[in-house]
Amino acid sequence: MADISNRKSNTNGNGKLKYQPRSTTEKFEEALNRKRERRAEYILRLYVTGSTPHSLRAISNLKRLCEEYLPGAYDLQVVDIYKNPDAARDAQIIAAPTLIKRLPAPLRRFVGDLSNTEKLLIGLDIRE
Repeated sequence: MADISNRKSNTNGNGKLKYQPRSTTEKFEEALNRKRERRAEYILRLYVTGSTPHSLRAISNLKRLCEEYLPGAYDLQVVDIYKNPDAARDAQIIAAPTLIKRLPAPLRRFVGDLSNTEKLLIGLDIRE
């Protein structure tokens, strides 16, 4: 027979529990609040054509924007369509550079060197 005298009591002395277990609803609401506190994760894919000045400018502009407005809250993949033409075909890229915002929804496309920061911030739903 196990000795239970060394176990900590979960009661407050009158036979009632010291703490009440949290309900499923409380746990769900707490999870929702944690989710709201986290920033949205941006999934971005930039399609470029090699190391052309236009492509390099788009990469630079986008990296600067992400570091300034989305630090730690983005995943950026740069795809060179000269090296990977299948990726361009699969994403239906008809001009480059093209940025595709996959997440958060809705999916959006931006074409050009991404130099108009204000329009890009509005299009990415970072600013209203």
